[in-house]
Amino acid sequence: MSIDKSRLPSRHVTEGPARAPHRSYLYAMGLSEEEIHQPLVGVATCWNEAAPCNIALNRQAQSVKQGVKVARGTPREFTTITVTDGIAMGHEGMRSSLASREAIADTVELTMRGHAYDAIVGLAGCDKSLPGMMMAMVRLNVPSVFVYGGSILPGRFEGKDVTVQDVFEAVGQHQAGNLSTCELEKLEAVACPSAGACGGQFTANTMACVSEAIGLALPNSSGAPAPYESRDQYGEASGQAVMRLIEKNIRARDIVTREALINAARVVACTGGSTNAGLHLPAIAHEAGIDFFLEDVTDIFRDTPYFVNLKPGGDYVAKDLYEAGGVPVVLKELDKAGLIYRDCMTATGYSIGEEIDKVTRQADGKVIHAIETPISKTGGVVGLKGNLAPEGAIVKVAGMEAQHQRFVGPARVFECEEDAFAAVQKREYEEGEVLVIRNEGPSGGPGMREMLATTAALSGQGMGKKVALITDGRFSGATRGFCVGHVGPEAAKCGPIALLRNGDIITLDAIEGAISVDLTDEELEQRKSEWAGPRDTIYASGALWKYAQQVGDTYKGAVTHPGAKMEKHVYADL
Repeated sequence: MSIDKSRLPSRHVTEGPARAPHRSYLYAMGLSEEEIHQPLVGVATCWNEAAPCNIALNRQAQSVKQGVKVARGTPREFTTITVTDGIAMGHEGMRSSLASREAIADTVELTMRGHAYDAIVGLAGCDKSLPGMMMAMVRLNVPSVFVYGGSILPGRFEGKDVTVQDVFEAVGQHQAGNLSTCELEKLEAVACPSAGACGGQFTANTMACVSEAIGLALPNSSGAPAPYESRDQYGEASGQAVMRLIEKNIRARDIVTREALINAARVVACTGGSTNAGLHLPAIAHEAGIDFFLEDVTDIFRDTPYFVNLKPGGDYVAKDLYEAGGVPVVLKELDKAGLIYRDCMTATGYSIGEEIDKVTRQADGKVIHAIETPISKTGGVVGLKGNLAPEGAIVKVAGMEAQHQRFVGPARVFECEEDAFAAVQKREYEEGEVLVIRNEGPSGGPGMREMLATTAALSGQGMGKKVALITDGRFSGATRGFCVGHVGPEAAKCGPIALLRNGDIITLDAIEGAISVDLTDEELEQRKSEWAGPRDTIYASGALWKYAQQVGDTYKGAVTHPGAKMEKHVYADL
């Protein structure tokens, strides 16, 4: 394959006499003349030693580079940051998590621009790094292929498969006196036995499924666990695929269309995926200049059957989904019901419909149920709206029985997550209450923390079904129980959640899609006039201050720049 560079960004670095100094840098790194004049492909990873989700990305990048080389391209590896939620969870570090998504997208963009790379293969392993990498691809609008680092293998404890979710919940059991310190230590030592991202259908695996459904990743590439050597073959194939995309001039926005976003939302719904997809899909859409907000996502969830039996609502982990045929079989089931836009382009150069037609495996009936006999008729994630959340909210109902999908109770208000967690530890709450955690939104937090420590502690105490919880922050993909996140507007912007008082009667109804407080408009207005303003935070400088100033509304994806609608150029055409 020989590609004319006269229209590619790297011509600004490698072509013509004026670029002799630039070429001398490339020669210094051992590149040949031939390699210098080939397309330059950024191979971006989020490798670090912070957590198992990222630790294998460096090795996998080498197979991607081999694929690029085989197809007559010149790979240039670079890394960006990751903040890993499992490590950041339950303390101030979690404020860095969502902000890291923007930093990942920004740093990948700046690296690609600064060195004039022609295309990108992006490898990511942890919750925010997946959407961050995909956002950069769409923002740059270069030929792009996404590669997931793969999931962790399940741990084994007392004859059962376990995940990190079990460890978080075991903390609650330990606090309740139902589990000894010795047993907790035994569990923590075996729960995470390998490289890879959390094994259930938490945020990382949800967004990995999105990467295939949206068309940026090769079919079935997201499924194999991180330790499997077969991941190298997907890496090499991805490197070759990006070279074909350069040749055909198929770019990220040719793949990420409104229809592709709908396909992706379908896969989140039918797998009982993370509520965080309601934040990340609008953010990816924003980079393409597409209005695709929280309510658009939840509308799709409402009419998509839930038929893939994965933790935390179900029984299986990502490895089991892979062995049952992975996302291609899930897409095939959705396609049977006419729920897939078949003409969407993918990173293979073929449409998603053409890729589905190649799938020979059938639903196994255990991990992937047939769409005609789903686990439930509507998606595992539901949108709520009402006078308590005029801009919407989101709740994961996968695995919840219908009788538990309506909850009415008095509010018990906490001004931050720490206050709520302390109260849960001391059992300073009553059965039947709606715990309200506010001031945890994108701006007011800052950082829109996840509340897994609190929700896992409730589950561990056996109270997961006996109370509900609402927040303007987020929940982990591993959260279960009636836990409503993304309540908007957030408290810092004087959303109704800022006006709640202890004892206010709150109604949550996942079947009707409603979230309301038993107050009149006049009472809410009166309280608004008495509101003292946003809660002060300790973040008065640095990255989190900057994020708090720039971040937009939750329902639009909590993004920090105007997006493609306002752009005056596309990087790939400079």
